[in-house]
Amino acid sequence: MFASTVRTLGQAGLFSFSVLRASRPTADFLRELVREIYKIGARSLPIILVGGAFVGLSLTLLGYKALTTYGAANQVSALLGLGMYRELAPVLTALLFVGRAGSSIAAELGLMRATDQITALGLMGIDPVGKAVAPRFWAAVLSVPLLTGFFCAAGIVASYLEAVHVIGLEAGPFWQVMRDAVDFRDDFLVALQKAAVFGALSAWVAAFVGYHAEPTIEGTSLATTRAVVNASLLVLMFNFVLSALLFR
Repeated sequence: MFASTVRTLGQAGLFSFSVLRASRPTADFLRELVREIYKIGARSLPIILVGGAFVGLSLTLLGYKALTTYGAANQVSALLGLGMYRELAPVLTALLFVGRAGSSIAAELGLMRATDQITALGLMGIDPVGKAVAPRFWAAVLSVPLLTGFFCAAGIVASYLEAVHVIGLEAGPFWQVMRDAVDFRDDFLVALQKAAVFGALSAWVAAFVGYHAEPTIEGTSLATTRAVVNASLLVLMFNFVLSALLFR
């Protein structure tokens, strides 16, 4: 058990080094990067928008019911803004990304392993990590912060519509309280930094598990499941660490 863990950690370290070494800004690499950003980033946008909207609606309703008890119903936008930017948006965006795009990365690489496409790339003198892994990794690093911004926007717009047009709060105080509570650098930019870390974690785990999957259909299926579970747990664990370090 111990020897297996050490061997896996060694493989993970070597895999990380190979991904960084293969990340050269060549024309082919940039072309693959744009293609992967569209595949795993742009195509993930609908689920991110829907998820963000419903999180905003739920958080607004919960916050209004709780704050009304203390006569502070107008502070619901502060609760929404801080909750979305500091914790919910980066984490939930990453988890949705893992389920939608991380599983796809693991499945594609596992299938390439099962059909000997990775071996064929090596025989043709093409670095399989640079061709199949590095563009997916950097596409995730770039896409998840952008998706987090869309998640926040969808949640705030949905919260505004519910708070002002359904509950009956005033629009002016809603935006004023949120602007006073949320700091651009300490909240919004930190949320994007966390999202970039989560994107890197998600893509790295999915790519590592898929790339080293057993060359069978069962191995590909198992790799996809392991990628989603392991990446989700790492996102939650690193969220606690980053929150403790970044938010004072």
